[in-house]
Amino acid sequence: MDWDDLKLFLAVARAESLSGAGKVLRLDPATVGRRIARLEEALQARLFVKSPQGYTLTEEGGRILAHAERAEQAVIGAAEELRGARGLTGQIRIGAPDGCANYLLPQVLARICDTNPGLEVQIVALPRVFNLSKREADMAIGVSRPQTGRLTVQKLADYHLSLAASRGYLAVHPPVAGPEDLRRHRIVGYIPDMIFDKELDYLSQIGVDHAPLASNSVSVQLNWLRHGAGIGVVHDFARMAAPELVRLLPALRIRRSFWLIRHADDGRVERLNRFATLFLAEARAEIARLEAPVRAEDAPEEPSEEPDVAKRDPLVGN
Repeated sequence: MDWDDLKLFLAVARAESLSGAGKVLRLDPATVGRRIARLEEALQARLFVKSPQGYTLTEEGGRILAHAERAEQAVIGAAEELRGARGLTGQIRIGAPDGCANYLLPQVLARICDTNPGLEVQIVALPRVFNLSKREADMAIGVSRPQTGRLTVQKLADYHLSLAASRGYLAVHPPVAGPEDLRRHRIVGYIPDMIFDKELDYLSQIGVDHAPLASNSVSVQLNWLRHGAGIGVVHDFARMAAPELVRLLPALRIRRSFWLIRHADDGRVERLNRFATLFLAEARAEIARLEAPVRAEDAPEEPSEEPDVAKRDPLVGN
């Protein structure tokens, strides 16, 4: 079995279909099917079983999978060793929830690519948990720390969210002085049965049980708010993208965390390790930069007539 055979085997195992593997390998599905059949014949073992759900690994195929992944890492590592210190190259795919993907990752990854011109980065923005075992992405950002699977997890950073509405909306609707006033307003939020992680259930945390305007997309929710549709929860790091929004009820500011999630075997891939180090530093700095105006809003005024009074820490809500 050579590397081409292993690469083909991995593509089918991850895509669970001949057509999906063909797209990755730039081969037509019939060719992929013939080559898998030849590989099974050469090994005298059936590697996949076909079902209505696609191609599933057999017990024999499962035993080969770990060896194939180690071979893949060895090939990648050898290429990186030859390239040396000329900067990161190749393709890296990151999966992320769409709020992070739209309002945080583009500028962070643009800066990394500026200093590593040979690098290609793909952002997959989907409101769900990514399957790294199937190599849907090289790494993923989650809003909860995974408890199962062969994964390595690093905390990226805490981030915050606040209630907000447009100036136009607030000009023609009753004032919001406290949480009880929210009952008199139209709320924008997630579709309840499409909340893929309990950490995204922001509204229940602030005592709201229904959102008449709902979407599984953070970008759709933000645009509803920008166009004066109602009141909703907004990532503080997205506020610069929507300057027409006004923050409401600062005491209800919500804190969450992002986690950088990788397949455990990728810890031996130096290229991904170097990228992760750069990414963590840039993302943390960008969250801090984008949230700084909100922290400044919450900072207590410094005393002007009593200079001997100790200043309070202006970083509230952290």
